[in-house]
Amino acid sequence: MSRYDLLVQNGIWFDGTGAAPRVSDIAVRDGEVVDIRAEGLDPADANEVIDAAGKWVTPGFVDIHTHYDAEMLVSPALGESVRHGVTTVVIGNCSLTTILATNTECADIFSRVEAVPRDVVIRVLDEHRTWSTPAEYAKAIDTLKLGPNVATFLGHSDMRVHVMGMDRAVDEHVRPTPGELEHMRVLLTEALDAGFLGLSSTTNWIDKLDGDRYRSRSLPSTFVRRKEFRALNRVLRERDRILQSTPRIGFNLNIGQFFLASAGRFGRKRLKVSLLAAADSKAYPPLIYFMLYGASVLNRLLRGRFHWQHLPVPFTVYADGIDLVVFEEFGSGAAALDIKDQIERNELLRSEKYRRWFRRDYQNKLAPKIWHRDLFDAVVVACPDHTLIAKSFGEIGRARGIHPVDAFLDLVVEYGRDIRWRTTIANNRPKYLDKIAANKYVHMGFGDAGAHLRNMAFYNYHLRLLERVKSAQRKRKPFLSVEQALHRLTGELAHWFDLDAGYLRVGDRADIAIIDPDRLDQNVHGLAEREMPEYGGLRRMVNRDTGAISATIVAGHVVYRDGDFADGLGTAWGAGRFLPAGTTVRPGRGAPLHSAAGPMISKSAST
Repeated sequence: MSRYDLLVQNGIWFDGTGAAPRVSDIAVRDGEVVDIRAEGLDPADANEVIDAAGKWVTPGFVDIHTHYDAEMLVSPALGESVRHGVTTVVIGNCSLTTILATNTECADIFSRVEAVPRDVVIRVLDEHRTWSTPAEYAKAIDTLKLGPNVATFLGHSDMRVHVMGMDRAVDEHVRPTPGELEHMRVLLTEALDAGFLGLSSTTNWIDKLDGDRYRSRSLPSTFVRRKEFRALNRVLRERDRILQSTPRIGFNLNIGQFFLASAGRFGRKRLKVSLLAAADSKAYPPLIYFMLYGASVLNRLLRGRFHWQHLPVPFTVYADGIDLVVFEEFGSGAAALDIKDQIERNELLRSEKYRRWFRRDYQNKLAPKIWHRDLFDAVVVACPDHTLIAKSFGEIGRARGIHPVDAFLDLVVEYGRDIRWRTTIANNRPKYLDKIAANKYVHMGFGDAGAHLRNMAFYNYHLRLLERVKSAQRKRKPFLSVEQALHRLTGELAHWFDLDAGYLRVGDRADIAIIDPDRLDQNVHGLAEREMPEYGGLRRMVNRDTGAISATIVAGHVVYRDGDFADGLGTAWGAGRFLPAGTTVRPGRGAPLHSAAGPMISKSAST
C-alpha cells in the first residue's frame, strides 16, 4: 500500500504565509499535506505523481466575493473558478442568499442586482431546493459534487423578507417589531452555529428588485435603520464574525457608520467589517486618497477591524444596449431599466422629453455616481453595423452632428441588445492600482464570479494580479513580491475570514494551485464567451486559462490539469466541501468523495 495518495515533486513551494519560497516535494494523504521535504521524497511511495519542476506550488486561491448561489446547484464543479486555481469560494454576498425567502422572492432579490435571468433562478431553486433553515442549507451544500470548497454568509435581504414579508421589508416607513427583530437575531445565531461567516448586507439604494409585484424597489436591506443593524451587529461581535456590506451611493453617505460599527472603543468588542469597494474611481479620481489612507487612520483611531474589498485589475465592464447596472444610479437610466418590454422601452427612449431628462442626468456634474458618464469613453465592440465597431458613442454622435446621448439612445433603439460596448469605470491608473494592492487594509476580492454574466469576467483576477507583480519586477518597479502577493490571495484572506484554507504546510488541507510562471503573460487578461447550457444557452463572458494554471487540487484530488477537468467532476463526484467558519478542528479530513467514482482526466470535460 502506497504511503501517499499524491506527490507533487520539485515545485517552488509557497506556503501562503508570505515566507520566501523554496524547492520542495509535497506529499498528500487523505486530503491533507503530510510531508514536505526539500531533499525530495520517493515517487514510488505515491499513487500519483506530478512533476512541478520550475513551477510555483501554492495554496489554492480564495475568492471572497462570488454570487454562485444559483449556479452551484446546477453546475457544482464551478469550472470557471477551478480552472484558474481557485479552491475556495465565498457565496451569499451583498445581502443575497437563497435560504429563507420563497423561491420567487429569492429570485426577485437576486436576479436584477446580479444580472442573472430571473426565470433561471426560479427554475433552479424549484428543482434543487431541499432546505428551509441555515443549518439545512449548509448540509445541502456539503452534499453537492463541488469542485471548490464553499463558504457562505447569511443574506440580510433574504432574512428580512422571510421575517417581515416582502411588502413590509421594502417599505421605508416600516420598522421590524421587537418580535421580528428577535426572530432575525435567532436566525443569524442559527446561521453562525452552522458555520456561516456572518451577515451580508447592502445599503446601496441602486440595487433593485426584479419581478412584477415589487419591481424596481430597492433591496430590503437598504431600508434597515440603525436599531436593526445594532441588534444584528451585537450577535456578530459576540461570535467574532463578519459584517459584509456595500455603502450608500449619494449625498447621504454612511461609510462613517461602518467605521464606527467596526470600532473597538467605547467598551465593546471590535467588529469585522468587509466593505465594497476600494477602487480608483474615474468619476472621482481624488477619492483614491481616502481609499489608500482612510482605513489606516480610522482603524488606528477607533481600534477598528475594517477592511475594504478590492478588485486588483482595471474595472472594465461590457453592456448589451442599455442593460448595465450603472444606469440604475440616475433617474432616467433607472426608468429605462424598470421597463421589461422592449417595445415599450423603445417608445420611452424615442421620446424627446425622456432624452432631455437623460441629457440632464448625463451632464449633471454634482450628482454622486459610479459611472463617469462620458460617452466618449464608451466604445462599441459589436454591432450589426460593422462600421461603428471600435468607435465611441461620442465619436459617433460627433460624426452625425448630434449629442452623444442621442447617438447612444438612437443605437439602442435601432439595435437593442445587439449593440455591445465597453467602458472602464475604475482602476485605470496603474500607479494607484499598485498602491491599493499593497495596502494592508484592503482585501483582494470583489470579482463577482457567477454574476453580471454578460457584463464582466474577473474569474482569474488572482492570475492577473500575479502577472502584474511579475511584470513590475521585470521593470524593476516592484509593488509586491511574489510571496507577498500569494499571501494576499490565499492565507491572508483565509485567516481574516476564519476559514480552513489558504495555507500549504504539513497538517493543512491539500488545496493546491500549480502555476507556470512563464505563462503569466498578457494572455491572462483575455476574454471569451461561452454558452451556459444550464442557463438556457446564455452566452457569458469568461476568462480562459492559457496554461498559467497547470493543475488545481482540492482535498488532495486533482480536479483540473493541463487544460482539462477530471472526468465526472461535478456530475459523478466532487472534492469540495462546505467550509464552516471558526472551526479549530478541520472537518472532513479523510472523508470520502461524494461518490465512489474516482477522478480521471478527460479531454471532453475541458469545454
